[in-house]
Amino acid sequence: METLTLAGTLDSLGAIAKYVMEAAQSAGLDKKACYKLRLAVDEIATNIITHGYEEAGLEGKINLSSDLKASSLTICLEDTGSRYDPYEMVTVEAEELNKRLEERRMGGLGVYLAIQGVDQYFYERVGEKNRNIFVVNLKIADS
Repeated sequence: METLTLAGTLDSLGAIAKYVMEAAQSAGLDKKACYKLRLAVDEIATNIITHGYEEAGLEGKINLSSDLKASSLTICLEDTGSRYDPYEMVTVEAEELNKRLEERRMGGLGVYLAIQGVDQYFYERVGEKNRNIFVVNLKIADS
């Protein structure tokens, strides 16, 4: 699929979701895998917009690209917001998930869901750009 460039605003989340779903369907992912990939990308895109742009007082774009290979689908989000490494954020530990809702601390669940929702997730800072990469392995049909 072609690269999609959008404003780094919450209004772009619908177009981001549509792009991801089209890429997932082109790859032949089942509904569950499509949903998990969409959720993962949505959570990180929301963090980019909220923390990387809005809270930092910056404006910018988000570039989406996809790469479909025989064994995997890769979605890449690239932005020029402030550095935002999801691995440095507070993430939810498994024991936290077992607590009652009112006993859990706020934050980190979205990043946890994003990382757990795909087969591989990478973050890297390249120059002035953040790059978030989501990889879903494709099931190879038995022959």
